[in-house]
Amino acid sequence: MDIEETQLHRCPSDTDLDFSFTSTATDRTFASSSARSSLTLSFNDGLSTTTMTTTSSLHHRKCDQHWSAIKTATSLSTDGRLHLRHLKLLRHLGTGNLGRVFLCQLRDFNNANFALKVMDKDSLTKKKLSQVQMEGEILSMLDHPFLPTLYAHLEVSHYSCLLIDYCPNGDLHSLLRKQPANRLPVQAVKFFAAEVLVALEYLHSLGVVYRDLKPENILLREDGHIMLSDFDLCFKADVVPTFDRRVHRKRMAGSMRRGGDCFGTFSRRGVVEEEVVEEEFVAEPTEALSRSCVGTHEYLAPELLSGNGHGNGVDWWAFGVLVYELLYGTTPFKGGNKESTLRNIASSKQVNFHVMEGEGKGMEEAKDLIEKLLVKDPRQRLGCTKGATDIKRHPFFDGIKWPLIRNYKPPEVRGLVAKKGKSHSSGHVLGGVSSPRRKCWWRLWKKGGGGLGNLLRNKGSIGAHDS
Repeated sequence: MDIEETQLHRCPSDTDLDFSFTSTATDRTFASSSARSSLTLSFNDGLSTTTMTTTSSLHHRKCDQHWSAIKTATSLSTDGRLHLRHLKLLRHLGTGNLGRVFLCQLRDFNNANFALKVMDKDSLTKKKLSQVQMEGEILSMLDHPFLPTLYAHLEVSHYSCLLIDYCPNGDLHSLLRKQPANRLPVQAVKFFAAEVLVALEYLHSLGVVYRDLKPENILLREDGHIMLSDFDLCFKADVVPTFDRRVHRKRMAGSMRRGGDCFGTFSRRGVVEEEVVEEEFVAEPTEALSRSCVGTHEYLAPELLSGNGHGNGVDWWAFGVLVYELLYGTTPFKGGNKESTLRNIASSKQVNFHVMEGEGKGMEEAKDLIEKLLVKDPRQRLGCTKGATDIKRHPFFDGIKWPLIRNYKPPEVRGLVAKKGKSHSSGHVLGGVSSPRRKCWWRLWKKGGGGLGNLLRNKGSIGAHDS
């Protein structure tokens, strides 16, 4: 079948379509074999119906090229709706637990790539059908830079199709396999872990427990930032947001005089301790409960294996396993086979760290974070009470300006080709976000010879540049 069409209004109807698509190209974004793959969507003219839903127009990315393409396509459609016939398939990306995923574009709009996840409901069990429903439901709730955008949900005959973001940089698992010893530097781990943490925080604030965190499900966008994928194993629970005040003592540089006043107490070493009141917002599904055992065996939490019920803590356990794998190239409880791995997780055995030569700065903090996340009793596990709010305060994440995290420059690691976005600064996650104004002054200083006179002589050009 020729999938190229010149005009949207000349496309055939969905009931006439027989989407036969064969591609020899695959993509690392999704797990798939290199063999030829085919997709055939056959519709019964008498039974086929098409329904389409789109997400809210208030989405944070509503002004980007993808939404512009969707808006134009629907405006040209005879009924003002998006249909499968408006899409052209480019290549097969992979096959997952529920269906196949394809790279596609809207016809006549070649500047925006999408991923189309196609699930044949007639071939799925009742359990998997509920997972299809859950994934569509979760995706329709999301509006976050590190989570996928659901541009359209198409129901055609016995097919359910989700039009979502395409991530050309593959997944974190593939990137990890390109690194020396399958390990990332501490700075890179800090970057990816921080973004995953923020994504989990958002999911938990919606009452969604993810349950499928692993490098394979962490996709990498064109700009090098992460996007979590696959929400079929999630479950939802009630969440009651709280706004608390936290009082703690903070050490700050002070004068050498001794004594104290109403603002704090001076120590003998010239450091002042002040009582700081911080307001914190917490939205964590602490009452979430499920008894189904799902997930990837190396990332399963002990309470999940017991069958006595589990909650939000399984995501924070998996987060600890993720940080460990990114640093060491393997998971902490991995055994010779699946059974021995599960026994190691269920036992009282604590996490052991591999001895590595030349451990860089930040490794001690990383180990401490992992130990606090991989506590086998979820009641004592970091994050289970106040979620990401507690984890963000760990010393491993010191230096991160959380409100600006989406503007950090991705790490320079082997195999990651990140396109610089408009909102990205040149600052790395450890160094903060650079100031364009500061960089301008510094370049002018160097260009003018570094003298104050040269800087003053060029004062006019500074003002012109900054304005």
